[in-house]
Amino acid sequence: MTINCLGQLIDLKRPKIMGILNITPDSFYDGGKFKDESALLKQTGQMLSEGATFIDLGAYSSRPGAAEVSEEEEMARLEPVVQILLEEFPDILLSIDTFRSRVAISCLDVGAAMINDISGGDLDPEMMSAVAAYKAPYIAMHMRGTPQTMAQETEYEDLMIDIRYQFSLKISRARELKLNDLIIDPGFGFAKTRAQNFELLKSLDLLQCFDLPLLVGVSRKSMIFKTLGITPEHSLNGTTALHMIALEKGANILRVHDVMEASQCIRLFEEIQSA
Repeated sequence: MTINCLGQLIDLKRPKIMGILNITPDSFYDGGKFKDESALLKQTGQMLSEGATFIDLGAYSSRPGAAEVSEEEEMARLEPVVQILLEEFPDILLSIDTFRSRVAISCLDVGAAMINDISGGDLDPEMMSAVAAYKAPYIAMHMRGTPQTMAQETEYEDLMIDIRYQFSLKISRARELKLNDLIIDPGFGFAKTRAQNFELLKSLDLLQCFDLPLLVGVSRKSMIFKTLGITPEHSLNGTTALHMIALEKGANILRVHDVMEASQCIRLFEEIQSA
């Protein structure tokens, strides 16, 4: 199971890590931490040295109820950072966390490797065709509504049937557009209650029916800290516990804030698998 990133074949049979780099002022965990070039470069270098294969760069906070960010502001935040990171780390594989095709195109033009779309193409009908034109990998996530409305979109007749049906539609469209490197993300925390998040994790292996790479993003999310009665800052142990479950259920990419700990988790998982 491989994906082509800027001509480099990445084998996802061995789980990989996607390090999170938010340049938003209001992300739920790391918002506002990386305000200058030095902090951005330091954090990126650390994540790469600790084992991140991809760096996911986002300029639009998708936490529940987050404020709307204009397309112009999103591009103004992203474009200089993409340039800085590519100059400092020429071999970096940058994932751009956006649901807007114009933003995706501007970043792919200057050397980003893939697009991570929380809406799976639902919020911009031009997104999939734009990514397909660049032959870039595309992460399609399951979500309902928008970040502003998704907390009210949690009524499902059957959660896993709905998720698999929605993915079947997205996969069909991607194939029509010859978008070859497709990755699916079930969207923990997006239009799902805390109980539904745990149901999703328990049934995660049902998504292997698509024979596509599976990305899981549970790092420091509310399903952990609200369950344990703690804060996002104290949720690393819970994150690691859920990462091991996700790996056992077939996750190929872990999207994380804490790369070293995720790397250790993968190492131990591989030892179990090879025992």
